[in-house]
Amino acid sequence: MRKLLVAFVTMLSIPLAGQSKRPLQSDDIFEVKTVADPRISADGAWVAYTVSQMDRKDDTSDTDIYMIPTVASLRQGQADGAIRLTSSKKPETSPRWSPDGRSLAFLSSRDGKKEQVYLLDRRGGDAQVLTDYKTGVASFAWAPDSSRLAIVVSDPDPNDSEAEKDDAAGQAKKPKPHVITRLQFMRDGEGYLTDVKRHIHVFDTATKKEFEVAHDRWDDGAPVWSPDGTLIAFSANRTDNPDANDNTDVFVVEARAGAKPRALTTSPGSDGSPAFSPDGKSIAYVQGGDSKDIWYATNNVAVIAVSGGTPRVLTPNVDRNIRSPQFTPDGTKVLFLLEEGGNVHLASVPAGGGPIDRLLNGERDLTSYDVAKSGDIVYLDSQSQRPGEVFFVARAFQARDRGAESPAPQPTRLTHVNDDFLSKIALGTVERYKAKSADGTMIDAYLTRPPNVPAGRLPTILRIHGGPVSQYSTGFNLEWQILAAKGFAVVAANPRGSSGYGRDFSRAIWADWGNKDYDDVMAAVDTAVAMGVADPDRLGVGGWSYGGILTDHVISKTTRFKAAISGASEFNYLANYGNDHYQRQWEAELGLPWQQPEAWMRISPFFRMDKIVTPTLVLGGDQDMNVPILGGQQLYQGLKRLGRDAELIVYPGENHGLRRPSFLKDRYDRYIAWYEKYLKAPATKTSSQ
Repeated sequence: MRKLLVAFVTMLSIPLAGQSKRPLQSDDIFEVKTVADPRISADGAWVAYTVSQMDRKDDTSDTDIYMIPTVASLRQGQADGAIRLTSSKKPETSPRWSPDGRSLAFLSSRDGKKEQVYLLDRRGGDAQVLTDYKTGVASFAWAPDSSRLAIVVSDPDPNDSEAEKDDAAGQAKKPKPHVITRLQFMRDGEGYLTDVKRHIHVFDTATKKEFEVAHDRWDDGAPVWSPDGTLIAFSANRTDNPDANDNTDVFVVEARAGAKPRALTTSPGSDGSPAFSPDGKSIAYVQGGDSKDIWYATNNVAVIAVSGGTPRVLTPNVDRNIRSPQFTPDGTKVLFLLEEGGNVHLASVPAGGGPIDRLLNGERDLTSYDVAKSGDIVYLDSQSQRPGEVFFVARAFQARDRGAESPAPQPTRLTHVNDDFLSKIALGTVERYKAKSADGTMIDAYLTRPPNVPAGRLPTILRIHGGPVSQYSTGFNLEWQILAAKGFAVVAANPRGSSGYGRDFSRAIWADWGNKDYDDVMAAVDTAVAMGVADPDRLGVGGWSYGGILTDHVISKTTRFKAAISGASEFNYLANYGNDHYQRQWEAELGLPWQQPEAWMRISPFFRMDKIVTPTLVLGGDQDMNVPILGGQQLYQGLKRLGRDAELIVYPGENHGLRRPSFLKDRYDRYIAWYEKYLKAPATKTSSQ
């Protein structure tokens, strides 16, 4: 019998009392809005951000840009409340303030099929389109003088049938065959890959004249400007065969036509996300981990001189994933987001090296942040009872720099996008707890209880996250809440393989999927049973992507679950070679399949097909190149051949992440119906193996 630890339970939050509140419904996906990408003006007076919402009538999602004054500007008597800046039916994204604070640029395809840069005057008026690139704009960045943009643009594809005009009879041109010569020949969301490359252009916002910085055979990454506007930094893989490795490096290039990029970093890992120091002499960046560890590696913040030399690693002992480094306005510290044990914090480290300071600590899930020249910070923070909202910290570093006797500045919440809707909804409580796995490893887990349900044993669903290298966090999880609203307890864990717990914890499942991580998620369920919450005779399991993959392992190793949902899963890994976009990762972890077939078969649940008796709902998108529907079809075919209860749902035109709102609602409805069918019927004893 597996050893259990009924640990002290941390209550993350408790919903407001009130009998008038109703349970969450699958239809509510059309009500919940998503806030993202907060950007603060240089003077700290305004914050721009995006709000996304699904449209039931048009069966699409739309994103618009808003701006809101900060607390400082409110105190000065300026306008209060959020101001909606865009309202077209096409998504508007990537709001970016000009350094002088007068303009706000963003991306939209409102006037065509391809995204272009638009410009808004902060004082009012309609947005004006700036660019007219045939292939659209991938990303952009303002120059410090606010007169130029660095823009990433793809070269025209001569085989792009969409770019061709209809013939005289009004008939569309016939599509051309895909001609493929690359090692990495497809990618989910992009389709079959060509040799067309993305390059950096410099665009003058007044004259609308532009030039290409460096035209060569490699792709350029997102650009950032030096403070004096003479250099552009970016990350790119400029090895002889970029499809064969993840070796991106940081480059700098002069902001002139035909300039040749100069490599600053040379490590074999994935170096990226460069950020200039205020004096322009250094660049902070994310230094990738050991490339041999592929996605199981952790990374670091490093600083390197713009003139070149040996980089200085600022976080050598952190052993966690780090992203989005930025210098503080005075250049003395480097800020970054730190993924750590089910949370994401905003942290800093002295630019010359020293101890890490977790500025925004505790049970937080920060997804993005921005810093003004004034020293003000905005960030997006999500909690278990609230989707992400924008928060503001005035002069965030001044008090901390004066010493421990000065109180830390307190964040102020700026946006309340979902408050009205959530005030009518009864949400389930989310509790964090520890579980001891079979070998004694401690695992973080979360338990979401149904709202307004008396204490006692409940039908319980184990939901497994994707990745495998990702983590469940203390942020808002709509899926947990929708299932809990139907009377289910929801168990979710961060098993080995997850990020946020160090390289060894993540790499523990190397070439051994479905063993240690299986023990870990089972321990989370066993602990929920020991807590008196989970009914051991009414257990369900499911997940999407790696969550579906591990679900397949679970149901092929135990019969204790009465219902399973396998979304976008792989089943016979040999069959995935050449059918998904992970060939290099497969080869690194398992070897070439014709040389190491035993390794591939050993961890494929396909070869334990006859052990599966759990009724299983299988789902996926028919255009998924990440985890193709092939795996789900194999699982379904085997289950039907064995006479098991199974159903296959294929979403037409969908990639790995479903986008069509009606399909997203359909998926939730099917989750609920499947679990209710098998977990709310009169309980019957099942094996506890």
